[in-house]
Amino acid sequence: MHLRCAVLDDYQDIATTVADWSSVQDRVEVTGFTRHFATGDELAEALAGFDIVVTLRERVPFPAELFARLPRLKLLVASGMRNSVIDFAAAAEHGVTVCGTASSSTPPVELTWALLLGLARGVVTEHNALRAGGPWQSTVGADLHGKRLGLLGLGKIGSRVAQVGAAFGMDVVAWSQNLTEERTDEVGTGLAANLEELLRTSDFVSVHLALSDRTRGLLGAPELALLKPTAYLVNTSRAAIVDQDALLAALHEGRIAGAGIDVFDTEPLPAGHPMRTAPRLLATPHLGYVSRDNYRTYYGQAVEDIEAFLQGAPIRRLG
Repeated sequence: MHLRCAVLDDYQDIATTVADWSSVQDRVEVTGFTRHFATGDELAEALAGFDIVVTLRERVPFPAELFARLPRLKLLVASGMRNSVIDFAAAAEHGVTVCGTASSSTPPVELTWALLLGLARGVVTEHNALRAGGPWQSTVGADLHGKRLGLLGLGKIGSRVAQVGAAFGMDVVAWSQNLTEERTDEVGTGLAANLEELLRTSDFVSVHLALSDRTRGLLGAPELALLKPTAYLVNTSRAAIVDQDALLAALHEGRIAGAGIDVFDTEPLPAGHPMRTAPRLLATPHLGYVSRDNYRTYYGQAVEDIEAFLQGAPIRRLG
């Protein structure tokens, strides 16, 4: 008898082609869902007949009430080794094994720079004008060399963003609640005295913090007001770190030069969401982790987790 495996949020319909599922295909029937289920009821109904679920990053919450509605579920595989939206106690109570996969920090680093450079040089504006037969040159690019890059967070991703900034000849400084001079010396950045100094003095600010009670809403209206009117803000980390309404107000009122945003309070964004039409905004649909090599890792190791589970072998357990 085949077990049924659901792959959630497989938007590109790539999960079964980017990895080799042959080791489990005689025991597991895989179904990919290319659309996101917006409500818990939709999700519970869609997953009712599945024994295994592969979920992408932290896109889909798995609270206790969802586990209670999925009596067939025995294995939940989440890409990455950290997940804040799974109720691990409820999973254990319902006999669901939860495991994870490796995840590369390279794709979000690269996307951060794609957004920052796109903003600085007006790439989308100029591209659209060129394709539409519009004016030849309508923007004047912002320079990176000699400008200050302020990083909120200097972990695996932030430190690599810092290295690229240094290669551009930028003055890189960093801040977080627990950041030490020893760490900034190790990475080769300056240490901002506090958040306010970093925001006031930076020409580009990039967010690379984990979401926690201390960082939720860290950049609200008072903090955004500290930014220079020529400054750019980039967030490829977690949406809730930056107050969305305050950011929209700053963009509409022209109080900052622009923002590059890859993460949103609601994902996917509803069709009429104000983030879709905000001025001075370069937005991408949460592409930070979306790269071919990363997907090979996610789904390749998901297959390994499934095979190990079926064989009763050790797995990459979460929770």
